[in-house]
Amino acid sequence: MGKWAKTITILLVLAFITHSQWVPFSSFFRNVDTMIHEFGHAMVTLMLSGTVMNIDLYADHSGVTRSLVSNRAAMIPIGLSGYVTASLFAWGLFSLYARRRQTLGLLLIMGVAVGSLLLFVRNGFGMAWLAGFIVLTAVVMLLAPKTVVKYYYLFIAFLTLEESVTGSVTILLAAYLHPGQAGDASVLANVSPVPAIVWGAGFLVFSLWCAKQAITAFAGRRKETRQTGRFNY
Repeated sequence: MGKWAKTITILLVLAFITHSQWVPFSSFFRNVDTMIHEFGHAMVTLMLSGTVMNIDLYADHSGVTRSLVSNRAAMIPIGLSGYVTASLFAWGLFSLYARRRQTLGLLLIMGVAVGSLLLFVRNGFGMAWLAGFIVLTAVVMLLAPKTVVKYYYLFIAFLTLEESVTGSVTILLAAYLHPGQAGDASVLANVSPVPAIVWGAGFLVFSLWCAKQAITAFAGRRKETRQTGRFNY
């Protein structure tokens, strides 16, 4: 099976499993992707000398970043940053796993969660979710056996990967059906001559490319483990 076929097959299976009732607590952890997405908006806003008012995270896995910028053109990199950051972060998690650095990966996720809680998120659900996620992840890292830490990490990584792609699919469909209500794609269309559906297609293509790189990294570590017989995590 080719790499693209393998990537799409894995993503379809993940989407089916995680959006069913077969995987306990998957709904809770799917908000990790939303957190990364909104954190990406906030960081690029600050890099462009804008002001982040606040971030809201919601129980339906959606989120919103409210910001102020003086330059209209700055809305383009800010609008791009959410889906791009989420896709790159998912790839990064698998790259760290391939290097047996999942502890570092968990610390990075924790860092984003702590930073979001302290600096940006102010709605009730978002603050409660972040606090719960931070405590749970800290307990797993400090008290759980290494094998449990490994599978906890992979659980988050695969959910984040799947959500980064399905989120892009959702925004593309929204851009096709309701161009003015397609989230970041609509924002980008409003500040550029490029229509929302083109931005949505770009998000999807980029997320699929990152997903392919992530699956390749994951498969590379599994192949190395089989060949060397190494089981130390």
